[in-house]
Amino acid sequence: MLPNKPRGVRRVNDRRVLNGIFWVLRSGAPWRDLPAAFGPRTTCYNRIVRWRRAGVWDQIMDALAAGHDPAVQMIDTSVVRVHQHGACIADNNQQDMGRSRGGLTSKIHAVVDSNGLPVHLALTQGEAHDNRLCSALLSALLPQTMLLADRGYDADWIRELARQQGAWANIPPKRNRKDPICFSPYLYRAQLDRTVLQQDQAVSACRDPIRQTRGQLSGIRQARINPHLVAG
Repeated sequence: MLPNKPRGVRRVNDRRVLNGIFWVLRSGAPWRDLPAAFGPRTTCYNRIVRWRRAGVWDQIMDALAAGHDPAVQMIDTSVVRVHQHGACIADNNQQDMGRSRGGLTSKIHAVVDSNGLPVHLALTQGEAHDNRLCSALLSALLPQTMLLADRGYDADWIRELARQQGAWANIPPKRNRKDPICFSPYLYRAQLDRTVLQQDQAVSACRDPIRQTRGQLSGIRQARINPHLVAG
């Protein structure tokens, strides 16, 4: 999936460049602090920018998401504060930032598989409703898929959207719902407990590196280059 130029100057090793890009995105360090082992910093920077414009990162994300477990999918949102360096582009209406009680915020809408790995991601303003992007994010549900969500997604049109695609929306009903629905609390809790356990194990494995780099992350500006990579 990576672009290849057969002519001209010999191409720098893609693996080394990718490792340099991931090092910067994970550590939050500026490009000028990139270790020499990853090659010239200008090469890493130019490739991440050019590949973003060419849609290479989106193609890689779609290819990885295509290998997810289709048996269970879960949708939820998370509100994040906008960093002071993230709102410095004037007259830009595509930043997905909204002003709420906590200041400037963005909301991440995510669909994940049974292992907690992302399948679809989208951004809206922080004050947007949780189910605002359900039509787009849930448009590719496979037949016989169980969709899990919290009570905020208990809407007849969401259940109908899942039913039309041959999936089953196992969503707990709201307290004011009067119409009977098909809901299994056992399957709902069992799958959520399994996913939370896997995520806790992953977080525990990288907790120490996160603590070590927390001070460096305060000035991160990489979201201006590719917010999806930073979120991943």
